[in-house]
Amino acid sequence: MAKSDEPITIKKYANRRLYNTGTSTYVTLEDLATMVKAGENFVVYDAKSSEDITRSVLAQIIFEQENKEGQNLLPINFLRQLIRFYGDSMQMMVPRYLEVSLESFTKEQEKMRQQMAQAFGVGVGASPFGPMEDQVRRNMEMFEKAFSMFTPFARGGAAANQEKADADKTATSSEDIDALKRQIEEMQRRIDQISDKS
Repeated sequence: MAKSDEPITIKKYANRRLYNTGTSTYVTLEDLATMVKAGENFVVYDAKSSEDITRSVLAQIIFEQENKEGQNLLPINFLRQLIRFYGDSMQMMVPRYLEVSLESFTKEQEKMRQQMAQAFGVGVGASPFGPMEDQVRRNMEMFEKAFSMFTPFARGGAAANQEKADADKTATSSEDIDALKRQIEEMQRRIDQISDKS
C-alpha cells in the first residue's frame, strides 16, 4: 500500500486520550514520538473544538523525552535563552533561524558522524569538534546577516561599537561551541555505554 502524503489525523479527547484515525486505535505520546522518528506526518486536533493543537502536543513529547533519564537534548542555557526570546522584538526571527539551523544540521549529520568517528579513532591531538564549530559559525553568520536587515542604522555606528559587537560575537560563539562540545562528549559517553552493553 502506497504511503499517503496527507498527514494522519490524531484527535485528542477531553479525557486526554489520543485517537489515531488512520489506524482507529488509541495512542500515547510515546507512540506519537515513534511516528515522528519514523518520519510519519500527523496533525492533532482537539476533538471537541477542532482546534489544531499539534504544536502543544509536540512540545509535550519533547517534555516527556527530556524527563527521561539520560535523554536530555536541550541544554539549560539554551532553554533560558529561548524563554528570553518570548515577547522580545526578535521573537519572530527565532523560529525560522532554529528551523534553518536544524535543517542544515540534519543534512550534515551523516558527514559529521563519519568525521567524529574518524576523530575519536585517531590519536590524542585530534579534535572531533571541527565540523560542529564550522556549522555553528555558519549559523551565527547567517543569523547576523538576517538581523542586520532589520537594523539598517547599526551599520553607520562608530568603530568602537563594531569592536564591541565583534567581542560579543566571539564570546557568544565560544559559549555555543563549548555547549556543543559538552553535548557531544555526553553523546559519546552514551554511545560507549551502549557499545559496552552490547
